[in-house]
Amino acid sequence: MYKRAYVIAEAGCNHMGKMEIAHELINMAAVFCKADAIKFQKRCPRELLTKEQYDAPHPNPQNAYGSTYGEHREYLEFDLGQHAQLKRWCEEMGITYSTSVWDMTSAKEIAQLDPRFIKIPSACNNNYQMLEWLCDNYGGEIQLSFGMTTHGEEEEIVRLFERKQRNKDLILYNCTSGYPVAFEDVCLLEILRMKQQYGGRVKAIGFSGHHLGIAVDIAAYTLGAEYIERHYTLDRTWKGTDHAASLEPDGIRKLKRNLDAVYSSLQYKKEEILPVEQVQRQKLKYKK
Repeated sequence: MYKRAYVIAEAGCNHMGKMEIAHELINMAAVFCKADAIKFQKRCPRELLTKEQYDAPHPNPQNAYGSTYGEHREYLEFDLGQHAQLKRWCEEMGITYSTSVWDMTSAKEIAQLDPRFIKIPSACNNNYQMLEWLCDNYGGEIQLSFGMTTHGEEEEIVRLFERKQRNKDLILYNCTSGYPVAFEDVCLLEILRMKQQYGGRVKAIGFSGHHLGIAVDIAAYTLGAEYIERHYTLDRTWKGTDHAASLEPDGIRKLKRNLDAVYSSLQYKKEEILPVEQVQRQKLKYKK
């Protein structure tokens, strides 16, 4: 039995450090796109980066918002008070607020806001200290991506949640960590492997895509991904790393619409000949 797909518009840092753009992202996701949730990101660059990484130039200077990579990351950060405002705006618009946390400080800060769920990105899913802290101190749902993760690491993560008796609050995402990802690298059949290996051990399996278009997401849903997460921006041509691999509002709108249509269609016939077919049968069926 299929459940209706839960669609998450991942704004990430596509607000470009501006609260007014973040506000518009929320409004568009809620009203025009009709997404179920919108997700931002929270980092503590001084904690997450080494001094060398912090002081190094951005690897793609055309996308930089500072003279060093650390300054670039600081520019894109909202503080806890700003995240509290984002959550209030989401509540006003009837859309779920969430955030990906990249380090212990960010996890502790966002947990104070008590969102419905917190996301662990692929880059940090082996930060076991942070995972354990969230299991012990945050009561909401924890979503976690398996991009650039070995099967052994996957098992270690799931067993950690099982030891903490939090595995039924855990949603695992099939993900390929690239921006954008070529179709042959999406590897959708990993969803079947994850369902077979972890389906009975965790709350659900999801799909986090960095590809182009929305056809792949429909296939992911039919293969069993109950949660669909896509990067989201107001303009794919804006300055920044993630915009080009994101969907604009009309893309998220169509994704949600198409997933709802597929959900409605995924059922068996209730009768051998449906009422809608009866009229056509009378008119068109060959008479012996």
